[in-house]
Amino acid sequence: MLDDDVQSVLISEKEIAAKIIEMAAAIDADYGLPLSDGAAGREPGRELVLVGVLKGAGFVMADLARALRTPVTLEYMAVSSYGSSTSSSGVVRILKDLDKDISGADVLLVEDIIDSGLTLSWLLRNLQSRNPASLEVVAMLRKPEAIAVDVRVRYVGFDIPNVFVVGYGLDYAQRYRQLPYVGTLRPEIYS
Repeated sequence: MLDDDVQSVLISEKEIAAKIIEMAAAIDADYGLPLSDGAAGREPGRELVLVGVLKGAGFVMADLARALRTPVTLEYMAVSSYGSSTSSSGVVRILKDLDKDISGADVLLVEDIIDSGLTLSWLLRNLQSRNPASLEVVAMLRKPEAIAVDVRVRYVGFDIPNVFVVGYGLDYAQRYRQLPYVGTLRPEIYS
């Protein structure tokens, strides 16, 4: 079983579920239709596009989309900067691009984890060049100690230590994504 390879659980399934609801509420407040008390929401008719970075963000994006009250469309990109390593190389390749034009749309880039920030910085430049009305980032996890490039992230689920983690979309050699929590692997798994 995959659970047997896990050394420790950093963030439980229950904590993740609660954080998704919390982040969805914040996004709804910022992008949702005007509230009943007249508080600012986004302009009617503008589209919120969630752009998920495959494969890891698929889990975050699906749960987030279901928790949102704001209407959204879903788009996916696949990029590579890790290969089979446990740290980003900073060299980004687009493996799958967006299927639609995001020009004029409010775009929310959905990430599973922000490590060095190198891949995210590249993605933001790439997406900004496509002329969205706005571009923000939501990330389930962030490693403040590992950040090499300062990137503004509007919505962050959890800050975690600079350790390699798996679960809830995160993998090691394409395994462990389906674990419902975030944890660390036993050291012998890497050898």
